[in-house]
Amino acid sequence: MNLSGLKPPKGQKHAKRRVGRGMGSRGKTSGRGHKGAKAVSGYSMMRGFEGGQMPLHRRLPKRGFTNIFREEFAIVNVGRLDKLEGDVFDVARLMELGVFKKLGAGLKILGAGELDRAIRVQAHKFSESAMEKIKAAGGSAEVVGA
Repeated sequence: MNLSGLKPPKGQKHAKRRVGRGMGSRGKTSGRGHKGAKAVSGYSMMRGFEGGQMPLHRRLPKRGFTNIFREEFAIVNVGRLDKLEGDVFDVARLMELGVFKKLGAGLKILGAGELDRAIRVQAHKFSESAMEKIKAAGGSAEVVGA
């Protein structure tokens, strides 16, 4: 057995229907009917067209908006930093440790979790609770790239 011997199952392949070849075989309009958009050459139905009925995407109400100036930050909680090895954390070190994949607009440290040791953190932004927890544990938080 080899690739040249492969054949489709019986009944799968059909001869192409020859239209427009005389009145005995779908001649004249060739199955397109008389007049109308579908009868003309080059016709293609637009996406969402519902036969003239108001399309669904126009019947539904519009809601909200997208802020084009939104900045997405890479977010890390202090509880996560407490579990990592080392005392000094900056963007490059956290990226190397695989804490986040995309930096986006910068690194932001949030205050979820507990911090039991003194660490030094360099990030673009800090939440107030994160700043308090780092200072309370005897560490330092430095804002970079303002």
